[in-house]
Amino acid sequence: MKLAFTKMQGAGNDFVMVDATRAPIVLSPAQVRWLADRRFGVGFDQLLMVEPARSADTDFRYRIFNADGAEVEHCGNGARCFVRFVRDRGLTDRDRLRVEVARGVIFPQLEPDGTVSVDMGAPEFEPARIPFDAPARAVTYPLDVDGSVRTIGALSMGNPHAVQVVDDVDTAPVATEGPRIEAHPRFPLRVNAGFLQVVDRRTARLRVYERGAGETLACGTGACAAVVSGVLRGLFDADAPVAVHTRGGVLVIRWAGDGAAVWMRGPAETVFEGSVDLPDLQEPSGPPP
Repeated sequence: MKLAFTKMQGAGNDFVMVDATRAPIVLSPAQVRWLADRRFGVGFDQLLMVEPARSADTDFRYRIFNADGAEVEHCGNGARCFVRFVRDRGLTDRDRLRVEVARGVIFPQLEPDGTVSVDMGAPEFEPARIPFDAPARAVTYPLDVDGSVRTIGALSMGNPHAVQVVDDVDTAPVATEGPRIEAHPRFPLRVNAGFLQVVDRRTARLRVYERGAGETLACGTGACAAVVSGVLRGLFDADAPVAVHTRGGVLVIRWAGDGAAVWMRGPAETVFEGSVDLPDLQEPSGPPP
């Protein structure tokens, strides 16, 4: 199978975009993992499958697959790349779109300067809906990580996040604690582990160990979750833009408080286009030999 694709990045979070608006394309998890391999495939943090709208009140639908082959609910940097992709390929001439993703409908908008703003929807704090094992909603929770208790903010931006505040993201234990938090039993669907450094009330630094992808250079929903958690903790001001510096670039996040949508603004760029001969890979069935 020959697969055409576009490689894109948003603040260093990289994607393979596949146009399935004219004919359906079905990839197995094994094929997604093969494409994600940075030595034998193309390489990406997430794959976005762009599909036709399924209802009259949306413009498109897209699906998101992590590098491990699992389909996930939401991706902020991917939403921005999606807008550039459909505009650059002539699939739409509109600047503001209504787009269906697994978590619902989002409203990305191409700005005059080429950046993209996204209404990411309102965060979810009820533990059962994150999902997170806790008796009741709280601003922060204790989380035992291999015998050390960390203080986290837990919320969903359409996908689950655990945000902890650290003194310095450069020395934060992202590589060691990130995978342990990601797979923590209190998060039954796993979680994105955020490490937030507060520089001042309008500036933050962030690293995120993403569910199913490992540490990425930027995480859009992770930046949103970090600012939301920071506002709830009194570290940032409600309805004031916060510049979140990731290792791949800067995302600007604004949240007015409970019930309000989170707004994100940042870059989206095409890296290259190409095609690849995709092997016919399927998941193994039955026990290993």
